[in-house]
Amino acid sequence: MKQLALVVGFILASMTGFAQTADAIKGVWFNPEKDGKVEIYEASGKYYGKLIWIKSPFEADGKTPRKDSKNKDSKLRDRPVLNMVILTGFRFENGKWTDGEIYDPKSGKTYNSVMTLKDCQLEIRGYVGTPLFGKTVIFTRP
Repeated sequence: MKQLALVVGFILASMTGFAQTADAIKGVWFNPEKDGKVEIYEASGKYYGKLIWIKSPFEADGKTPRKDSKNKDSKLRDRPVLNMVILTGFRFENGKWTDGEIYDPKSGKTYNSVMTLKDCQLEIRGYVGTPLFGKTVIFTRP
């Protein structure tokens, strides 16, 4: 009976650790250039990231909030960059956050993406088609 209790306890502890791992990316992260901060959060079992701070929040006039001017969709070019959701739809599976997309407001392009947490750094790989042909950037905690 003690062995059964020990096994059940181990399984429950393992499941708890696994659930905590899924939320390990939640919080605020610097982009690689450290000119933007993204807050990653969970909603309905998926993970998203919102741009909550940018080093240059205004257009050249110093008054107008910076816009998404490079977006290929002309209807979206007037939306502000600040508070824009740039990481969308990631789900946690086998130690990775997969099936998401990353939007790059600097280029106006959206890429398929997978994220991996390694040594307190968030590796975000953006790609078109297959992850084999992509680019990995490193986000760090402030």
